[in-house]
Amino acid sequence: MGDTWTFHSAGSLIFGRNAVARLAEVAQRLGARRVLVVTDRHLEAAGLLERVVKPLQAAQATVEVYNGGVPEPPFSVALDCTEVARAFRPEVIVGLGGGSNMDIAKLTATLLAHGGTPADYVGDDRIPGPVHPLICIPTTSGTGSEVSAAGTYTDTANHVKVGMLSNFLRPKVAVVDPLLTVSCPRKVTADTGIDALTHAIEAHTAVDNEAFPPGERTVYQGRHPLADLFAEKAIRLIGQYLVRAVRDGSDLEAREGMALAATLAGLAFSNAGVALVHAMEYPVGGATHCSHGEGNGLLLPFVMRFNLPARPRQFANVAAWLGEDVAGLSAEQAGERAIAAVERLKAQIGIPGRLRELGVREEQLRGFAEKAHSLKRLLRVNPRACTVEDVEAIYRAAY
Repeated sequence: MGDTWTFHSAGSLIFGRNAVARLAEVAQRLGARRVLVVTDRHLEAAGLLERVVKPLQAAQATVEVYNGGVPEPPFSVALDCTEVARAFRPEVIVGLGGGSNMDIAKLTATLLAHGGTPADYVGDDRIPGPVHPLICIPTTSGTGSEVSAAGTYTDTANHVKVGMLSNFLRPKVAVVDPLLTVSCPRKVTADTGIDALTHAIEAHTAVDNEAFPPGERTVYQGRHPLADLFAEKAIRLIGQYLVRAVRDGSDLEAREGMALAATLAGLAFSNAGVALVHAMEYPVGGATHCSHGEGNGLLLPFVMRFNLPARPRQFANVAAWLGEDVAGLSAEQAGERAIAAVERLKAQIGIPGRLRELGVREEQLRGFAEKAHSLKRLLRVNPRACTVEDVEAIYRAAY
């Protein structure tokens, strides 16, 4: 690879069982006397909020809680949370939950630092400077939001999901404690787990770093060696542990493997980029309100098939990392095994096979294709160029 590349992460990462107990020292290091925790009522009821509040109070911090988090959050939730934050004036904001709660915390931290409206920051590199200090603590193993530069929201007015991308959105501290994922429900474990797999596969099969025009490189830069390293380990771990974590949520080894996989996949995609799967999921999710991971997982093998001619060697790698026997096969044949392995994994964990199972109607597909094709920041990461007709054909195959 003959070009320069950069790598970004959270300011620091604390990983392991009971890592959340280290919050007291983290708060002290950040001089946080007032902390706003952004979460939801389910996590409060499950006792996870208490496991975060206790060490913060032990560090003499005053804690305020915003528990209005919802899945696939609309801007209105972040605006509510920002009002609470402005009144409370925290030194640090903690995002506790799945990607949705962490993303609400990210947008709140942005609005607190820079004012304006959420729409001002949608797209690539629109945040002018550092956001309010953030600590992110995932309770699912999927989005990688605790280390990523992205936030995803639902634009309810236009029935589409939108993304914010900026290296300023990366948290100061990520605390990944696999024990916090044990109470994660089976469906959420499956949806977030296949989301992590999508992140890792899209990062490893992304356009090469040097193929990006220099002026185009912002947060996403295409494939590079460090992102590849994280993607490989994530794919291996997911192949090993995802089915186990879905079948038995109390399997701590599987929970730990998936927690690590999701964080590594987050480090991979948030530097290399995600591509056509994500572009195609945004309109589907906006219309059907399926979870982001469920939409990605459903579409993943269909997009892999479209991209296979452009990336046979990388897809052959994916097959081997997922445990397929590829001895003696050509790269194309091995790549077919990768697609089959993902299809099998989907079926084992209960991800729907077809868009019609989500309630999509055939007459919506053309409009979805037009919306997805307009998301140039994602399509430029895809290894194979596509027309609106190509995208529509993939939707039809998945229908």
